[in-house]
Amino acid sequence: MISKALQYTCDALDQFLRNRLALTEKKVLLNNVIDSNGALPLANHNNIVISLINIEKETSRPYYHIRNQKMANGSFSDTNPPERYNLDILVSSSFDDYSESLKFLDAAILFFQMNILLDPTSFSNIPEGLSKLHFDNEKITYHQMHSLWTAMGAKYQPSAIYKMRLVTFQGDEASGFTPGVANISNHAEA
Repeated sequence: MISKALQYTCDALDQFLRNRLALTEKKVLLNNVIDSNGALPLANHNNIVISLINIEKETSRPYYHIRNQKMANGSFSDTNPPERYNLDILVSSSFDDYSESLKFLDAAILFFQMNILLDPTSFSNIPEGLSKLHFDNEKITYHQMHSLWTAMGAKYQPSAIYKMRLVTFQGDEASGFTPGVANISNHAEA
């Protein structure tokens, strides 16, 4: 689900940029900011790069402990409750020309401002298994941003961080089944 959610976000942002800036080529990709050997990936050159920088489990939802799911035949399956995760993503603008970096970052920020929610009502091609993706801009300080780029081993690029909320994982395996109640009889003693 993480890969699907991130790739879908890249594709939606890329389509927005193509329409907004009259582009003919893809300008958004999902990639590391820095390769494992410490080099800048060539693919990032003159593109918007979306990178996963953190994953956190969402624990504040009250319905996480519901284990019984009603089936079509009226029985109930005992399954582990779904787990929902929030993903922190870094949207960085990696262009040779600094003004191009800012232009593309402006457009990316506009996309997330206009589309705080990606769901089937606004985006018909949302992948199976994703019901919706909600985006919040993360407010971080200069020092936190500096620490992030330093930890990644990269030089700062114009960027913004967004929290992608509620990527859901739900396995299909059931650990047991409970038959539904077919009828209720009231036997009174005489």
